[in-house]
Amino acid sequence: MANTRSALKAARQGSKRRVRNRAARTRVRTATKAVRTSAAAEVQQNLQLAQSIIDRAAKNGVLHRRTAARHKSRLARRANALTKA
Repeated sequence: MANTRSALKAARQGSKRRVRNRAARTRVRTATKAVRTSAAAEVQQNLQLAQSIIDRAAKNGVLHRRTAARHKSRLARRANALTKA
């Protein structure tokens, strides 16, 4: 357990951030899954939404920007394959 006031505050901040980051990561996973499982007609709309959510997670520091770019790229390739099929 934290002993100093600053360590206690850091522990409080960390727990708040952990909850916020977990929620953001869950939103990213849910949006990604929505693209992968959607019908061909809805793929592009879901892809736009997922890319927006991924960008927001990267902006807030939940994902590294290159990780976000990689996720978006792979998702776009999958979406294009679903559209063509």
